[in-house]
Amino acid sequence: MPATVTVDPRIAQFELYLRAEKNASDHTVENYLRDIHQFTGHTWGDATPPPYPWKEADRFAARGFVVAFQRSGSAPSTTSRKISSLRSFFRFLVRERHVEVNPFSGLPLPKKASRLPNVISVVEVNRLLDAPQAWWKMEGQGLDARQREFASYAWQRDAAILEVLYSTGMRISELSGLTEARVDLISGVVIVRGKGKKERMCPLGKPAERALGTALHARDAHWAACGMPGKPPILFLNRNTGPLTARSMERLLKKYALLAGLNPEISPHTLRHSFATHLLDAGADLRSVQELLGHASLSTTQIYTHVSIERLKEVYEEAHPRA
Repeated sequence: MPATVTVDPRIAQFELYLRAEKNASDHTVENYLRDIHQFTGHTWGDATPPPYPWKEADRFAARGFVVAFQRSGSAPSTTSRKISSLRSFFRFLVRERHVEVNPFSGLPLPKKASRLPNVISVVEVNRLLDAPQAWWKMEGQGLDARQREFASYAWQRDAAILEVLYSTGMRISELSGLTEARVDLISGVVIVRGKGKKERMCPLGKPAERALGTALHARDAHWAACGMPGKPPILFLNRNTGPLTARSMERLLKKYALLAGLNPEISPHTLRHSFATHLLDAGADLRSVQELLGHASLSTTQIYTHVSIERLKEVYEEAHPRA
């Protein structure tokens, strides 16, 4: 008989609270649960099966857990997230009267290194956005009929993905979860479901509108060529007519970055950073950029003002005779 997996009832209750009351995403819940299980493993090890003696977890246990991660070389942001996860979990336990004290309350978060977002210039963005068509002109002609049919759709799909990412500033996870029902090409807007399942409206630029409209027509043709009935249920198809994942989108961006002569280490988030920085450089107000990015706090958006200031400093130092 297979072994029975015992689930700690307090962790199970917290997971239900996250999903039902906090409306947390699957990704957020997974991070919380991973951090909690790492704490139980560090504090009690395999010798103590659940249910765990949560009342025995004191401030020394909390500090020991944090120090262990700091000594292992974890980034300050990772350690901070774990402290926040456990602090929220014990706050829940206190609220539900399962424990009396939150051992993570008051523990200082490690200082994060001041690091500005990675941004590429408007010229570099344009080279990246032109790369799918350049690839088609170079590689598409040498393919056989079957390969050519998919490649004809793929480059138009990829061009639309890059255009939409830069045009809206949305996260790659938001784009991979986007449905056609949330796209209005007539009005030029998309409805994006972001973190915490909050929805926001993002305008589409004219090039993104055209690229997405062309990609959807090519998608329908590819769907029919594969002998599939009806209309495709997803926005972007892979080779097997399944959904294109966020990871696949990230890989194709790196391919086109290399083709465009850019650093292949750039990520979809680089386009999001560039979107925000270019808007602020052109005079957009901070509150509007916050709304477009879907940031809950204005302080999160303010880092892009620092990017713009750093660029002004670079221009000043290069151009001013007395810099």
